Amino acid sequence: MKLDHTGIAVRRLEEAIEIYTKILGGRLTERYTSDKPGVETHIAVIELENQVIELLEPTSKTSPIDRFIRQKGKGVHHLAYEVEDLEAAIQKYEAEGITFLKDTYRTNPFGRRLIYMNPVHTQGQIIELCDYPNRRGPQS
Repeated sequence: MKLDHTGIAVRRLEEAIEIYTKILGGRLTERYTSDKPGVETHIAVIELENQVIELLEPTSKTSPIDRFIRQKGKGVHHLAYEVEDLEAAIQKYEAEGITFLKDTYRTNPFGRRLIYMNPVHTQGQIIELCDYPNRRGPQS
């Protein structure tokens, strides 16, 4: 398993994109909005030299990103780890007593499947597991 990306909660996506592209030299590779209830977020993916940043701006007061910013402030929202097979990873961890936030399971517009572990098992840190069914295994 390897770190896939770091999700960062922001209030103003355009300003954050500018920081990560113009100042830090990253490249905007994906941009989309998830209007799904319980997500409601503008998302921009920035690739830097050897890391990927996912910028997250809430689009409504019911967005979990809005709730996160109100409770904890802007900053790192989650760490995402790529697994070879998301379904197999979920089964493995559930057999070990780890639970998942089932309502977070989804596939993004670019084919990445993802789910969040229940933070009760991760000392409050939000951990995402993800895979890319359209390509073979974790990329090095």
